[in-house]
Amino acid sequence: MDKSWMDKKRGTREYVEGVKRFVEFASLKARNGKIPCPCVKCVHSQLHPAEVVRGHLNNFGILSNYRTWTLHGESQSTTTPAEVRSSHVHENLNEYGNVGGMLHNLFSMHDMAPESMDEGPSVQQPAEGPSLQQPAEGPNDDAKKFYKMIEDVEKPLYKGCTKFSIFSAVVVLYQLKSLCGWSNKSFTFLLQVVQDLLPLDATLPKDCYEAKKIIKDLGLGYEKIHACINDCMLFWKQDANLEACKFCGESRWKEQNTTSGEPNNASSSKGKKKASKMLRWFPLKPRLQRLFLSPDLAGYMKWHATGRTDDGIMRHPADSEAWKMFDTKYIDFSSEPRNVRLGLASDGFNPYGILSTSHSTWPVVLVPYNLPPWMCMKRLSLILSLVVLGPSSPGVAIDVYLQPLIEELRELWDVGVEAYDASSKNRFQLRAALMWTINDFPAYLDLSGWSTKGMFACPSCASNTDSRYLKHGHKFCYMGHRRWLDRDHPFGKKIQTLMVLKIRDWLLCLHRG
Repeated sequence: MDKSWMDKKRGTREYVEGVKRFVEFASLKARNGKIPCPCVKCVHSQLHPAEVVRGHLNNFGILSNYRTWTLHGESQSTTTPAEVRSSHVHENLNEYGNVGGMLHNLFSMHDMAPESMDEGPSVQQPAEGPSLQQPAEGPNDDAKKFYKMIEDVEKPLYKGCTKFSIFSAVVVLYQLKSLCGWSNKSFTFLLQVVQDLLPLDATLPKDCYEAKKIIKDLGLGYEKIHACINDCMLFWKQDANLEACKFCGESRWKEQNTTSGEPNNASSSKGKKKASKMLRWFPLKPRLQRLFLSPDLAGYMKWHATGRTDDGIMRHPADSEAWKMFDTKYIDFSSEPRNVRLGLASDGFNPYGILSTSHSTWPVVLVPYNLPPWMCMKRLSLILSLVVLGPSSPGVAIDVYLQPLIEELRELWDVGVEAYDASSKNRFQLRAALMWTINDFPAYLDLSGWSTKGMFACPSCASNTDSRYLKHGHKFCYMGHRRWLDRDHPFGKKIQTLMVLKIRDWLLCLHRG
């Protein structure tokens, strides 16, 4: 088949037609209606229906070196099995990227040598805030563990090894485990065999449990919390052992269809039960603690108090009246500039990128507003807190899924958590406050509970909303809230001129048509 379309730019006619021909060809060898997806995101590791694969290829692109479609039914006569396996492994390994760069994206400080923690640049301290004048103390246990991980990033796997460090080897092997679906037991056997193949001075975890502990130290861990299929409750804390929702009575577990004609049951083929709905919660405290483990980043976290120009011009949320009023009302909190001010943003999106598929996943993201304006809204500064999986939007029931985050925010406000400030080399009690929520108008309904439609749709006007129900249109209109320009306003003449030109063009088109 002609494969020149693989080198074309995505979205071009040749590329779209080539994707269509590829999907038609691959569908002939479909298994249960699904085929391996060769897009740069899935890398053959996922089976999807043909239309989903088509959408992935159009959105993400196809693997450029996948020239012989052996996984989709093409003959291997031009490519040896060894070459196929080799290219497939390299496609997967290319997905890992630079582990050092990954740490830089996560923490923006991976390239600091651990020795520099004691020689970090000093940051100007504000006059107020007695907690900043505490005597210098050493890092706490969490900080020491993280600095040890930074050392392992640069330490070679064994003497003379230039390709892998201890840390990158564990990350690459563990990602292979995830991509290929290896069990914990098989992964432990693999680690033991690799350890025997390497020199004696090579350092690798002895089993899957130790490898998981190393990965967890990255701060990438999350907790899975089961939820009711109807969004009634979370099976969490005192309700963690319930088998059914205490409000609607629906089972906690997903029913699996069996091909043998037996009745449905809640167990998978491996005997493990699958939750009908899941919430993924990324704990906030360790992420806030990591913000202060770099001297440079810890200094930026105090920028709003030590580096901001207070000349009455609005450049940052710290210049707003809401921030100043908050400082006046909660003096104990504002006297410590290292306390974190957060904004919460949430909205639904379709992660599959296919417009015909009805799916809505809701991430909840936190923004640390302590950072200067050129940093706080960067992608690397945003903190993912919750992921509410679809396929449907949680709607006003999103407050059920916000429970873990709200409880954590309450604890951070009332008690705080111990953190180590690498810039001033002391420990302090880190507290946090949620200042704002960021959302569009439909999401405002879900986060605030205020109905954004109907008679009192405006949250500012409330009961004074000037609304009128259209009897024949069966909807509300808000004509009283329109604002008009003055008759002699210069914008009015420009708009009138544009309207005349548009009408003229429309009439010309009718005349020619």
